[in-house]
Amino acid sequence: MIRRALKQRVAAWTAALVVPAMVLGTSALTADSAGTADRDRSAPVVRTDSGLVQGVATARADQFLGLPYAAPPLRELRFAPPATPATWTGVHRADQQSPACVQFEPTGIREEQAVSEDCLYLDVYRPAQVSRNAELPVMVWFHGGGHTQGTGVIYGGSTMAARTGTIVISVNYRLGALGFLAHPALSEVTPGGSGNYGRMDQLASLEWVRDNIARFGGDPENVTVYGQSAGGSAVCDLMAMPSARGLFDRAIVQSSVCTSTRTTLAAGERSGVEFARSVGCTDPATVVTCLRKAWPGKLVANQANYLGSSKVGGALLPKSFKEAFDDGTWNAVPLLTGNTRSENRLTSTALAGITAQGYQDLVRETYGERADRVLELYPLSGFKSPYDAITQVQTDAQRACPNSQMAQTVAAGDRTPVYRYEFNDPTSPTLYGFRIPGEDMSNAHSAELAYLFDFTLGEKPLTARQERLSDQMMRYWGAFAHDGDPNVNGAPSWPRYDATAQKVLQLRTAGASQVITTYAADHHCDFWLG
Repeated sequence: MIRRALKQRVAAWTAALVVPAMVLGTSALTADSAGTADRDRSAPVVRTDSGLVQGVATARADQFLGLPYAAPPLRELRFAPPATPATWTGVHRADQQSPACVQFEPTGIREEQAVSEDCLYLDVYRPAQVSRNAELPVMVWFHGGGHTQGTGVIYGGSTMAARTGTIVISVNYRLGALGFLAHPALSEVTPGGSGNYGRMDQLASLEWVRDNIARFGGDPENVTVYGQSAGGSAVCDLMAMPSARGLFDRAIVQSSVCTSTRTTLAAGERSGVEFARSVGCTDPATVVTCLRKAWPGKLVANQANYLGSSKVGGALLPKSFKEAFDDGTWNAVPLLTGNTRSENRLTSTALAGITAQGYQDLVRETYGERADRVLELYPLSGFKSPYDAITQVQTDAQRACPNSQMAQTVAAGDRTPVYRYEFNDPTSPTLYGFRIPGEDMSNAHSAELAYLFDFTLGEKPLTARQERLSDQMMRYWGAFAHDGDPNVNGAPSWPRYDATAQKVLQLRTAGASQVITTYAADHHCDFWLG
């Protein structure tokens, strides 16, 4: 793949490296706190474009935490593309993680997590004692959270880096209105159009990787982007984004559907006008200044008054993934994609306590003339509870089958390798704060995250049996990052996906993963896609 020439980076900011804005809580969490207790080597020092950084050496990995990839998005840089980070003299200690970005919903972090508008930082994890010339594959992670919550700092990458010989990078990006507000006045002052500031952050992080990662021992010519849920949507958008071409070489999309409908910039701008009014910014002549000065809490309070997530139609993202794929202009790279078996056990928690009658009523209200067939395919007698039944209906209709359809679309014509998985561990823990008494929360949305990272938002630690699956998954993901093929010695073979055979690797606990061809039947995809 032809790379763009490395651009000259000129420091645009000379302000202090950290300029806190809105901070809640006490301190940022260290995603790999267990590892940092064992510091038996000299702290590594690496030169970045901004200056020297001193990381933390642990027995298994080096960590460089809280590295700025863009200037703090404050004041005139709020609702603006990310600017070049400040430079410094001397050595900056990279041993503390940054705050999370301002949260627009409350469940993406633990209560004690610090948050701030000054949050455009990333964490770098590499295997211990890596030489500068190692040229290791690079994996860049974009977290989920519905584009409104979550943070990169809860995804420690030391274990993945050490086991797979990769460099793992976890990125913060702007969320909620701060990351995705569109408005006609903002579009006038935003190259590429408004509504995609979080996507611009993600693009800037990849440019930082291109310009700096070789000095950490990484290969800027071998970059895998991966993400889950909203982070998976980010990966989909990057595959459609002209300016992202050449910044990555492989893609992993977890629990997201690239071919789903995206909000247009025009629709986003219309909703943004209403949002601006709701926060008191009504004068067209001063609306940009007003929004940039608005108290963050007021922006959060009015989160529901605009269309969130990325916007399609501006110069940054002129086409959706589906449009770019259909006309052949997408950034075609090998793709690994999949989902958990019962995604909506987590995403439909508002339905907790639904009764048997409530289940039937909701199915009839939602599916109309198809309701009788839905009730026939998903009888209450086949499930542990009405909640279990309705969440599986929603999983199959909204996630499992659309994901299958997306994979078939991309795999058709044999234009690029596609590998599919289904995570199926009926003992998996759920996320912190999402346990519903009496309900089975295994295999829910986000269940696989604790198996891929040193994850701090899990409900509980993995068991020894689950650790075997975790090791297997890390090695699969790492192998894919190395050369675009997830297969590794000692693990079940993972065949390339094609629309005819539809072979899916089902990831099971205790090393029992196996290839299945029943995915479509298991989720009644003939019905949902018919």
